[in-house]
Amino acid sequence: QLQLVESGGGLVQPGGSLRLSCAASGFSLDYYNIGWFRQASGKEREGVVCISFSGGVAEYTDSVKGRFTISRDNAKNTVHLQMNSLKPEDTAVYYCAAGSFPALGYYSGSDYYTTWRRPGEYDNWGQGTQVIVSS
Repeated sequence: QLQLVESGGGLVQPGGSLRLSCAASGFSLDYYNIGWFRQASGKEREGVVCISFSGGVAEYTDSVKGRFTISRDNAKNTVHLQMNSLKPEDTAVYYCAAGSFPALGYYSGSDYYTTWRRPGEYDNWGQGTQVIVSS
């Protein structure tokens, strides 16, 4: 059975840090791009970050650049999301997902289009972990 399990969520004060983990079972993450998405109450699911299957490329949504860092631990079949300087607007359920799409994005002329932000590109999803940033 192919499964992704997130962990590490919780309640943290503004400015604090959390480290989320996404562990896979039943398949190897080596061949998948891994994305983190989040969904706040009453809002659509949004892509936060994605790391390529090689680990050589990572793309972040603008609101988390400089604060969040994604990393792969292929030996443990796990991907981590280090979240620093957390803000109340980071409050959401965080999901990890595995996708076998060929590239995180592509160019059409001089315009760059991201592939990784599309939830439909992913084959497997975790159940989510809640992150609450509040004083």
